[in-house]
Amino acid sequence: MRVVVAPDSFKGSLMAAQACAAMAAGVRRAVPQAVVIEAPLADGGEGTMEILGAALHGELVECAAVDAFGGPVTARLGLLPGGRAVVEVAEVVGLARIALQARNPLSATSFGVGQLVRAALDAGAREIVVCLGGSATNDGGAGFLQALGARLQDAHGEDLPLGARALSRLAHIDLAGFDARVAQTVFTGACDVVAPLVGPFGASAVYGPQKGATQETAAELDAALSRLADVIRADVGPDVRDHPGAGAAGGLGAALLAFCGASLASGARLVQDAVGFSDIVRGASLVITGEGRCDRQTLQGKVVLEVARAARAAGVPVVALAGSLGAGHELLYEQGLAAAFALADGPLALEEAVERAAELAGAAAERVTRLFAAGRGVSARDQA
Repeated sequence: MRVVVAPDSFKGSLMAAQACAAMAAGVRRAVPQAVVIEAPLADGGEGTMEILGAALHGELVECAAVDAFGGPVTARLGLLPGGRAVVEVAEVVGLARIALQARNPLSATSFGVGQLVRAALDAGAREIVVCLGGSATNDGGAGFLQALGARLQDAHGEDLPLGARALSRLAHIDLAGFDARVAQTVFTGACDVVAPLVGPFGASAVYGPQKGATQETAAELDAALSRLADVIRADVGPDVRDHPGAGAAGGLGAALLAFCGASLASGARLVQDAVGFSDIVRGASLVITGEGRCDRQTLQGKVVLEVARAARAAGVPVVALAGSLGAGHELLYEQGLAAAFALADGPLALEEAVERAAELAGAAAERVTRLFAAGRGVSARDQA
């Protein structure tokens, strides 16, 4: 029996490689002689840079930058052969870096992402992938632009401070000092969602609450991003308001589209292509994937969805393990998922679930494998 274990990270508890190792151990406990292939994946969120770097023979270098609230951090940048680079938003302004009580999307800034892009340009990169998942920011990429030399000004010609709140006063974007190397560089945004910039399905309404926004704050953020979209349309040209993926990373996708000429791509598919996932899954008996929460948002292009599609194309059954299952996860069955299970083996407080995440992932993978093997008439004793 050949089992492919291919999860995303379980945010706040396990990186993808850790989840992979735990699940693989569970599979081996169920069927010791099984051939287990570990293939940690990502969708543009945390861990994407490491996986792409390893698959594409790159190196990770450290850079000085600032986090979502301007504090100094040492963040990593992925440099790949052939003048390519990978910048991961979660690495520098990631939600996981910010304590729950400290999250404030009105003041958070994407400035640190622009610093990493500038470092990549300084290193000679002329193809840059920006991984857009896991952001704590909701400033439409305003800070990113400011780090690269753009001036965001009010009606009096005064520069706006960092953060989304100030965008309500935005009147003009001055690109005279914008880094000229950007125009000579090919940018790709690796998205984990296809959300538009504004509206009921946009960055603020859907993802703002995860970043600390109340209903009132989300409305204020949406109005600020709408103002940004209006000024971009007037000063730069493109209308990014409804573009799929423009709302990724709190609207950073929109800035990449309008100011960097970027193409936006599925981060999950980009990673799968880099690691050769279609070859990995071919001929497998079973695929086990997973993420922190499976729900309707998973259908926007996250790892579990793309693994289900790849496994279905290869004719291989796939099961998802999740920290929790939410409304809409059943729609994944139409995309090729055979079944989905929550990790918890009983009533658990969140803190205990996070602490026991590896144990729970391994135990769930073991149960799934035992059931699958029994259905095939295979036991641990006679498995070959």
